Amino acid sequence: MEKSFLQLIKTRRSCRKYKPEQITDEQLNNVLEAGTYAPSARGLQSAFIVAVQNKEQIAQLTRMNARIMGITSDPYYHAPTCILVFAPVDGKNSFQDGSCIMENMMLAAHAIGLGSCWINREYEMFATDEGKQLMKQWGLPEGLIGIAALALGYPATEAEQAKPRKEGYCRIIK
Repeated sequence: MEKSFLQLIKTRRSCRKYKPEQITDEQLNNVLEAGTYAPSARGLQSAFIVAVQNKEQIAQLTRMNARIMGITSDPYYHAPTCILVFAPVDGKNSFQDGSCIMENMMLAAHAIGLGSCWINREYEMFATDEGKQLMKQWGLPEGLIGIAALALGYPATEAEQAKPRKEGYCRIIK
């Protein structure tokens, strides 16, 4: 494995504090493209990726997610961009495919100097009437579920060091 790639993996951290300025279109497109190259079951590429930079819609997503979480703070950590991943409700590998997309995008973001954080509760958010209306507004086909979201932007703080890896994490059976 190339040392630089392993170093990228080792240094990526979840970012929970973002600068207010928006990322560039080129940066966004790089992150989205990385997501499209994630593996998918049977190569079907059945997932959909939606990037939201509209402040009103991000505020709506924030309210929806916070309501499910039972909080009033921002579950997206005031990130200027929110990327949502959707997949077919009847897909046997929807969560696996969506998770691969998320990981590719997080690594791509880190590689180009952006911060990101995996956000949950999109499954519950987009099962609501409000969530279904947003999906329709975004031109998504019916029959999708929310998998996850990525808060994305310029990090406002330095990333912390990784915790030491636990003993016995891996087993090799020969």
